[in-house]
Amino acid sequence: MHVRVLVVDDEMLARGLLIEQLRELPEIEIVGEAANGFEAVKLADELSPDLMFLDIQMPKLSGFEVLELLGERAPAVVFVTAFDEYALRAFEVHAVDYLLKPVEPERLKAALERATERLRTRAPAVPARELMTAARPPGRTLERVLIRSEGRVYVLPVERIDFVEAQDDYLAFAVGNKRLRKQQTMADLESQLDPSRFVRIHRSFILNVERLARIDLYGKDSWLAILSDGTKLPMSRSGHARLKELIG
Repeated sequence: MHVRVLVVDDEMLARGLLIEQLRELPEIEIVGEAANGFEAVKLADELSPDLMFLDIQMPKLSGFEVLELLGERAPAVVFVTAFDEYALRAFEVHAVDYLLKPVEPERLKAALERATERLRTRAPAVPARELMTAARPPGRTLERVLIRSEGRVYVLPVERIDFVEAQDDYLAFAVGNKRLRKQQTMADLESQLDPSRFVRIHRSFILNVERLARIDLYGKDSWLAILSDGTKLPMSRSGHARLKELIG
């Protein structure tokens, strides 16, 4: 089976060594190489490789974040890592193949056999968000949100978020005067955020409590959260109770 491959690693030496090994295999065509996550996303879109050898620990964007940005467009993936116990746990749980650096030739061949079998049978990929959740150390909450919009990639630290609003199948992240949209469910995001900083005040709103200026009574069993910039957000009875419990 002819396999078109993209190699992604921020370490030039490691990337070069892997490419050298892959070029010895007649069924492999290396269509590109990327030195960081942003290049990986761009090249994966442009080249549509069958398989991507993807480093995990890279600056700016991790390998998991690359997959999240690619979403359903992501090719089959063999992960590459120096060593990360949480990443390895994620691979084992989800039966995703991986290679440890330095890559051993026999292990590389085994990974390729598994990858080509998956390509041949068209087995579905594990959603990137599931991998990220499994790989995150216990007790660690989401530190940044990745949003791809109109050809641009936004890496949004959670502390910059003012509030999040549900809009049909999307979430709108409010950051100052900007609204950045991402396809994700409210429940999924809420489960990943730090509950000491973010609270769901309404079925359609999650608030960063650091942005709260005051709470105004709006009507019987209804309130408004007034943010420091004057924005007014509705609060449900249960949302008001959660917020009061959090802020005391």
